[in-house]
Amino acid sequence: MSAAKGTRPPNAGKGRKKGVPNHVTTEFRETVQKLLDENRHNVSKWLALVAEDDPARALDLIGKLAEYAAPKLSRSEISGDGGRPIEVSIVRYGNPTPT
Repeated sequence: MSAAKGTRPPNAGKGRKKGVPNHVTTEFRETVQKLLDENRHNVSKWLALVAEDDPARALDLIGKLAEYAAPKLSRSEISGDGGRPIEVSIVRYGNPTPT
């Protein structure tokens, strides 16, 4: 059974507004932040212990923790007019010939 063309279900559009995180996501982030805040001094001790045996693993753990402090930036591509590559001109002032 399908809805007639041009009609919408009675509850259409009543959901969460775009960009608003759901409650589970918000609670999880708050829990992680609280855990990190309460263990701030312990984290540095734990990282030092891990670094004694495996410095690379300690750096990996720091990188994973950093994701909670600073959001990842999305990769974007920049293009010129009409999607063409951007042209760059380098102008050198002074004597243009090598000496």
